[in-house]
Amino acid sequence: MKILLINNFHYIKGGSEAVYFNMARMFVENGNQVIFFSCSADENLKEGENKYFVKPNSSVNPVLGAMRYIYNGNAKRALEQLIIEQRPDIAHIHLFWGGLSSSILGILRKHKIPIVHTAHDYRLICPAYTFRRVDGTVCEECMTGNYINCLKYRCSKGSTIKSALMTAEVYFRKWFIKPIKAIDGFVFVSHFSYNQHLKAMPELANKPCIVEHNAIAPMPPSAISSSISDYYLYFGRLSHEKGLITLIEAFSKLPNLKLKIVGTGPQMQELQQIAQKLSNIEFCGYQSGEKLRSTIRDCKAIIVPSEWYENNPMTIIEASAAGVPTIGATIGGIPEIVIDGKTGYLFTPKCIEELIDAVKKMEALTSKQYKEMSDNCQALAAEKFSQQALYPRIIDFYNSILANYDA
Repeated sequence: MKILLINNFHYIKGGSEAVYFNMARMFVENGNQVIFFSCSADENLKEGENKYFVKPNSSVNPVLGAMRYIYNGNAKRALEQLIIEQRPDIAHIHLFWGGLSSSILGILRKHKIPIVHTAHDYRLICPAYTFRRVDGTVCEECMTGNYINCLKYRCSKGSTIKSALMTAEVYFRKWFIKPIKAIDGFVFVSHFSYNQHLKAMPELANKPCIVEHNAIAPMPPSAISSSISDYYLYFGRLSHEKGLITLIEAFSKLPNLKLKIVGTGPQMQELQQIAQKLSNIEFCGYQSGEKLRSTIRDCKAIIVPSEWYENNPMTIIEASAAGVPTIGATIGGIPEIVIDGKTGYLFTPKCIEELIDAVKKMEALTSKQYKEMSDNCQALAAEKFSQQALYPRIIDFYNSILANYDA
């Protein structure tokens, strides 16, 4: 099968990009041909990059960039040329709102290419895609379709201009593109996400949909945990919705336990200032590849203290595959992939006391109990997060879309 994979970014910017590349390698390893379509960038991986990649909106003046954010004619024209040359059997779109934009849907329909979309976030039903206002309040007011609330609450980083642009984009596609009609099948990466989308768009019940948690390739033996270590780990983006202030406050009350924070982001300076007098907290900066794998492998547990509707964090999947337990907040899709008492512990978001209690439970495990929890993590990863398990299910889904395709 010739599969066209589409994403705004062709480098590892976040979890969705990891899925995009992991999926590509999975398809190739199973004898399929993969074609990529994305934006050009200095950071791009060379794997699959081609002449049809389009310039990012940030490369043009702000007015033109705003127009392309809503409807990117360049992306539309470039994709058409790629389709004419390559003739893919099916297109699988990951992130595309605000970059390649919904302009690409019409071209795929024109050339009768079935479309599958993975909803990595909530952009279909929340203009700011996180169900979170700038003040940290979880908000579902746009679920009714009254997207003006995004502008009202300035949900995009507190900016009136950015929030207005996001609001305009979602209304444009609602009125002129109608993506739920244009897209032939949806992949949701958590049951929570599927239920949120179904609640906002009841017509989704009539569309082919599957829930598939994100998957990764098998971990090399060197990346799998083999002993109890002495530090806890957060790795990922350093931003307000991730609950890192709660995490730091919890470890300020656990001075004898070490916490490593790996990653960068807009909240980094603020967090460093908060933790500057805490000798048990270390900021390690950005890590990737073998260095990150060894940091994950050698920790006692990862902590995911999110305060937004986290969908299906790759951090948990990577840790589980390495046999590392997770202490996670009971929000979004996290409780679906952390089994309390078996693969880690859960706590109420923003609740410092419950987070401390969860860490103390982890500390109280004997070596035998910890080994059992580590084994449970690997077993869960093999069942839910392995590419061997995902591949036949996703190919069957593609085949059902192709068999019932009606342009």
